[in-house]
Order: sequence, then C-alpha cells, then structure tokens
Amino acid sequence: MCASVPSSTVADRLRATARARDTSPVAVLVQCLRGPLSGAARPGARHTLLAVCPNSEAVTRAALRAAQEARTPLFFAATLNQVDRGGGYTGWTPKALAAFVADEAERLALDTPVFLGLDHGGPWAKDAHATAALPADAAMREAKRSVTACIEAGYDLLHLDPAARPAGASDAPLSIETLVERTVTLLQHAETVRDEQSRAPLAYEVGTDEARGGLQSADRMRAFLRRLRTALLPHDLPSPSFVVGDLGTTLDSGHFDADRARPIVAAADEEADALVKGHYTDDVATPSDYPLSGVGGANVGPGLSAVEATAVRDLATLEATLDGDSGVVEALRTAVLDNGRWRKWLRPDEQGASFADLPDDRQRWLVDTGSRYVWADPDVQAARARLYENVAPYRDAEAFVLWRLKTAILRYMHAFNLIGLTDRVGEHLPPSPDS
Repeated sequence: MCASVPSSTVADRLRATARARDTSPVAVLVQCLRGPLSGAARPGARHTLLAVCPNSEAVTRAALRAAQEARTPLFFAATLNQVDRGGGYTGWTPKALAAFVADEAERLALDTPVFLGLDHGGPWAKDAHATAALPADAAMREAKRSVTACIEAGYDLLHLDPAARPAGASDAPLSIETLVERTVTLLQHAETVRDEQSRAPLAYEVGTDEARGGLQSADRMRAFLRRLRTALLPHDLPSPSFVVGDLGTTLDSGHFDADRARPIVAAADEEADALVKGHYTDDVATPSDYPLSGVGGANVGPGLSAVEATAVRDLATLEATLDGDSGVVEALRTAVLDNGRWRKWLRPDEQGASFADLPDDRQRWLVDTGSRYVWADPDVQAARARLYENVAPYRDAEAFVLWRLKTAILRYMHAFNLIGLTDRVGEHLPPSPDS
C-alpha cells in the first residue's frame, strides 16, 4: 500500500500532492490519468490500471515483481471471501495482508506505488452471509464491520458494492434508489470511521457488475451517478474515483464488450469525473481493447489462480518422471470438491449436476479457478511442500511458479499500456514532497 512503501519517490510525491489537495493518492493518480495523460479529447483513459486479487501468497508476490519490472502502479483488490476479519480463505485479515505486502515491498526495494483495495464491499458480498440469507440489517452491519477493518488496516481504495443478494433472492435489477441508498450508507460509515481515526482521505469505487445492479447501459449508469451525486452533496461526501459497470465480462466467457464499454465510459466521465473499472477481466480475448475503450481499471483474480494451479500441475509432471509422488494434484482436486464453492460457478445448464458428470474440460476449469479457495488448506500445503522437495534437485519450484504468474500478469500490464506508467505519472507531479 502506498503509505507503507517508503522507497518509492513517486509514491511519496503522490502522498504529498494528495495532502496538499486534501484528497487521496489514488484520486491524484486518477486525476493524472484523466488529465495530463489522457491524450486526445476523449473520455476515459489511455491506461488501464491493473488490480490483482491477492488469492495466494504466490500471486501476491508475483504481482509485486511484475509491477517492479513494468514500473507501473499496482492495485490489490481483496474480496471479503479472500480477506476479512476472520481470515478469509487465504487466512489473511486486512491487517495481515497489509503487513505481508509491506514486508514483500520492502524486501524487493519496490519503487513503484502499491495500493490496497477492498473489492465488493457490501451486504451479502460474502458467501457465508449470502448462503445464510442474513436479514438486510444484519448483512449491512457485517459489511460495515469489514469496511472498518479495511480502514484500520490502511486500505487505500474501497469498492462499495450495493447489489449482492441473499440466497434465493431474485436477480431482477434493483431500483436506482436502492443502489444509491446502500452506497451512501456504506460511504457515510467509511467516512465516519476515517474521521474518528484521524486517517488521511480514502478513494472510493462505486457501482457494480452484478446482474442486480443493472448497470449495463449508459442511460442507467447516468441515472445512478446523477442520483448518487445528488445524495452525496448534502453530506459533503467525496466523489468516487472509479465506477464499476457491466462490460459484458463473466469469469469464463473471455468476452469484453467494447461497444457497451465506450458509452459507459463517457457517462462516468461526464457525470462523476471518474474512471470506469471492469471486473472479471480474467482471460479476456482482447485485453488491449480496455485502454482503447477508455476503461481506466480492471480486476484480475481467479484466472491467476488457474495459472498457479497449472504451474503446480506441470511440476507434478516433472515429479513423476523423477519417480516422486507428492499427491498434490489429487490433494488439490479433493480440497476444491470438499470446499463446495465450485457449485457457484456452474452454468445454468449444469445446475444440479454432480462434479463427475461434468465434461473433463469443465472439471479442469473448476479445479484450476477454484484452487484459490484452498491454497491455504493444510493438506494442499503439505502436498505442495512434498512436491517442491521432490523436484528440488532439478528445478526451483517456487521460482518456477512465480515466473509463470509474473508472466501472466505482465501480459495484462503490456496490453493495458502500463509499462513505465510510474515514471510518466512522476513527470506530472510536483518536483518535491513539500511542493
């Protein structure tokens, strides 16, 4: 996170500029992308900031290495399923994630800004709360407690998502009034906590890609942002830096709808002075279309866990040639099936099917993307340790996995026009921390 990486001159200047403007470092970065670095007079940005979901220690380490090599700002976007007060499936609390990132950044002598962010912070955004169908008041209380924990841990960006649903609820779009009311409630809470703790200004991400948000058109996005702006003004609440809309992406489609994205980008630019952020960017077929469409941010997560799982499986193939048998492939598969979360990613025509009845390619996809849920499982960790030991005479297994992950992350960074962005941002910041 930006405040925890003392070696970055650009990060220092971002913080100094933010203090002078009484805003957040993320907001300063967004203003730079929308202003001096936007190029021609067209909405959006020429650069798509990458937010990596910290699904595992390996993904988090690889993302930091990729950001250092690409010389680009890096965001982490942690869901409440991944990182929360009780640990999440990674085992990290917000404070533990912040400490891990800070320690890794210091060890790497990282000299590019890194920001911690909450992804999908809102009622029922956590699987356990949705499955339990918590009442609305209880679900909002839980969301507020998690937001508080993120602020206490020093997060820089909070995505306040109003559109998740309890189990059994309809997918029909919520009213604009409901979306705005929930967003303002969460933002008021965050600002109250920030003020009580005398913390520096935060950046916010609003909107949703959930079906219940219905933010699939420029007209509905405009209506949401206009109503939100009207609701924020009386409370003197900050405007968002990012706006999330449905850009046609789903976890397993590989499709990005540039024709849908461009008018949504224009709506966010005109109504909120904000950048559009896309979710479920994993494995999109045309990632370079993001900056070409003006999209200013993108989240990548489960696809990187699939890269990690594939790398581990390739190591297991090497292990077999050495007559070793760590059992890591079976341990991973068993843990994913026992975890049960694979069912939430079944397609409509697969509902009710057993795992064994699914085609082999779907089983592989569900295990690979579902590996994010179980990397911290003790049996998986033990099998992975055996694997690494068995192949050690012929390959540095950890370095191999990090290389595969870093390569995948750098692919996005190149496509998103992020190479050297830290230095370009630095050219448009005041020359000294006290300026």
